[in-house]
Amino acid sequence: MNTFILPTPLAPKPSGAHVYLAKAPWMPFFMPRQAQTWLLHAVIWVLLGVLLFTQPAGRLSGRPYYLLQAALFVTSLSIFYLNSNWAVPRLLYHRRVLLYIGFVVIVVLGVVMAHRRLQTYFEASIGNFRQEVPQSYGLGPRERGPGGPQRSQSGILGWVNPAVVLSTLLVVGLGTSVAAVQRGQRESQLRQALEQEKLSTELSWLKAQINPHFFFNTLNNIYSLTLLDGERAREAIHRLSRMMRYVLYDTQHGTAQLSQEVQFLQDYIDLMQLRLTDNVQIEFTTPHPLQEAPIAPMILLTFVENAFKHGVSTLAPSRIRITVQQPTPQTLEVTVQNSVFADRPVALDENSGIGLVNTRRRLELLYPNRHTLTVTEQTPEHEYQVHLLLRLS
Repeated sequence: MNTFILPTPLAPKPSGAHVYLAKAPWMPFFMPRQAQTWLLHAVIWVLLGVLLFTQPAGRLSGRPYYLLQAALFVTSLSIFYLNSNWAVPRLLYHRRVLLYIGFVVIVVLGVVMAHRRLQTYFEASIGNFRQEVPQSYGLGPRERGPGGPQRSQSGILGWVNPAVVLSTLLVVGLGTSVAAVQRGQRESQLRQALEQEKLSTELSWLKAQINPHFFFNTLNNIYSLTLLDGERAREAIHRLSRMMRYVLYDTQHGTAQLSQEVQFLQDYIDLMQLRLTDNVQIEFTTPHPLQEAPIAPMILLTFVENAFKHGVSTLAPSRIRITVQQPTPQTLEVTVQNSVFADRPVALDENSGIGLVNTRRRLELLYPNRHTLTVTEQTPEHEYQVHLLLRLS
């Protein structure tokens, strides 16, 4: 007995009882992409505000200090958006690294110098105010405030504020990181769109292959029947037209109701029975009542068609058993068994079974990690068996 098991996310228990529904993995909660963007910008604003308004006041306090930090906050936000929306896309992503480095240097120097000039202005204003304070307040010449000449510094430390340099570099780094994340998101969306388009194209191609394959075989059967019984041939044409209506009009949205798919199988079986003799025993079992659920159209036909193609003999007794079960409303179990004849070897991957190969591909595309397909070439009852366990949603 040779058994082929294709993707097996739903495996049977060792005791023989089938596990029809595995526990769904925990899926993390993701916010909408627009909400994520707003939240990211809000976090950046808060981060910059905390960073800038918690810096040491130094020689400024009160209103001048908050005005200076507010100006630095607005400047930092401008740098952030200028860097993330222009410098990184236009310079860094176009491999103009030197120009981008020059942009960063100019930004840092500009912010440091502007901050120093504004700070000097506020300190001078405070110094002038304190010089105008009457001597009765007890301030001597050497006790003047921070704006006095006794507190002045010289050299590079006199105008470079390390905290401003670090905060500006942090803003530039944040802008670069955000731009990289947004670019990654856009590329991910583009890849997903391309993959979805490729998937739709491939599914359309597979469906286009399956449908002519089925109709070609059916028309051959009807042609043979016209030579024997015209009335039964007309009945076959009527059933085929109803099946074509299902394929052409009821499956345009990519899914069909399970009851429609089961009725489609019933029509196919009735159609095939028109040309068979009493030497062939056919059993078709469906659940009662049937719970509605969406299913890919014609996904089950190939297994039934394969049974009629390889499991019927004009001389030896033949048997085909098709069982459709519904263990849960969202789980479908289909078993197709047919007689095996020595002169008709059949395997899932042989080129003669183009329908089986394409159906397997459709299952992989439409129901990834949600189906188990087991093919047994020789059961203890000397039958060929296909067992499909499918989680519909």
